[in-house]
Amino acid sequence: MRGRLYYKLKFCIFWSKLAEKLPFWARTFCLGLLLIGLVVIPSSARQLLIAGHYRIAYSDVSTATAYNSMVGQCDSTPWITASGTRCRPGVVAANHLPIGTKIVIEGFGDQVFTVEDRMNRRYTDRIDIWMLRYSDALDFGRRQIKYHVLESV
Repeated sequence: MRGRLYYKLKFCIFWSKLAEKLPFWARTFCLGLLLIGLVVIPSSARQLLIAGHYRIAYSDVSTATAYNSMVGQCDSTPWITASGTRCRPGVVAANHLPIGTKIVIEGFGDQVFTVEDRMNRRYTDRIDIWMLRYSDALDFGRRQIKYHVLESV
């Protein structure tokens, strides 16, 4: 599967061949558009460094569900995670990842999630994303996601 970086390079080659046939002012304009496109469009090379603080250690695919702090979905302390912190956006529960692990989930942009909670032990390879509203959790449902485990630079 070819990443965005491949297509960016193909685009650069295309524009360089086209620019040979254009007058100077048109080449300058095209070069400006090309530079803007390279800066604005995210690339697969960006995966190597996220916000300058992390790099991707490895990636995997898992089943993801969503939960919130309702008594029926949690234990007797619904707003407290297994690590002792309070539930908030960016918290995930996973039994197969150590507490404190930082991950990025595709489909959520560059949001960095932290594993701070655990699930029932029967869920060995699942990620549970904390959401504030019950309706958001229901809308999310259960789906396959690709996630990237991060390590500090």
